[in-house]
Amino acid sequence: MTERQKIIVLTGASRGIGHATGRIFADAGWRVITVSRQEFSPRCPWLGGPDDHLKIDLGDIASLPRAIAEMQGRLPDGKLDALVNNAGISPKGTGGTRLGVLQSDAATWMAVFSVNLFSTALLARGLIDNLAGGGAIVNVTSIAGSRVHPYAGSAYACSKAALATLTREMANEFAPRGVRVNAISPGEIDTAILSPGTREFADREVPMRRLGRPDEVADAIFYLCSAQASYVNGAELHINGGQHV
Repeated sequence: MTERQKIIVLTGASRGIGHATGRIFADAGWRVITVSRQEFSPRCPWLGGPDDHLKIDLGDIASLPRAIAEMQGRLPDGKLDALVNNAGISPKGTGGTRLGVLQSDAATWMAVFSVNLFSTALLARGLIDNLAGGGAIVNVTSIAGSRVHPYAGSAYACSKAALATLTREMANEFAPRGVRVNAISPGEIDTAILSPGTREFADREVPMRRLGRPDEVADAIFYLCSAQASYVNGAELHINGGQHV
C-alpha cells in the first residue's frame, strides 16, 4: 500500500519563519496547505503551490468558518497532521517606532488580538476533529510575551503572552483527543521585517551575539510536529540564543 502523505496547514507562510517552515515540511514529503493575506509567492518552492494556497485575512473573524470549511475540503481522508499558527501582526509607528499603550487605539488592539490570538483559537476549534488521533498544533509566540521589548508594541506583547496561555489551555483540553499542542517562542530572527536597530541589539544583548535564522526556528517547529516529540505537550520552546536567561 502507498504510504499516506502527511498534511500541514501553515498560516503566515509567505515570508520569514513561515516560508522556512513550509520549505522544511515540503522537503520532508509533507503536503503544505498555506494561509496568508497575500497571494501565493513564487518564491515558495513546494509542490501544490498556488493550488494549496488560501488567501485569507485571519483578522476577519467572521470569515473563518468559510475558511475552515475550505481547508477541510482539501483533506482527502479528512485527516490533518499538523496546524502551525505562525501568522501574526505587529503594528509600528512612524519610522518603525514601538507602539505603547498610549499610542494604541481600540482598533489596533482588536486587529492584533484578532490575528495573533482569536484566529488561533478558532482555527484549532474548527479543525480539532481533523487533527484528532495523532495531530499536532504549534503556536508561534514571542520573547516579547514575557518581557518588555524595545521594538514590540504593547498590543503585540500582550497577544503573545495570551497565546502562551492559550497553548497551555489547548494542550490540556486536546490531549485526550490525541492532539499535542506546543509553542515556540522566537527571539530576534533575521527576517525582512526587522525593526531598525535589531541587528545591533542582538549583537549586544543576545548571549550568542547574533540573530537567529528562520530555518533554526523551522527546525524546532518540525520537531514538535514529528514522532520524536510524541510525549511533548504544553511546552513553550525558547529559540533566542539565550536572550531569555
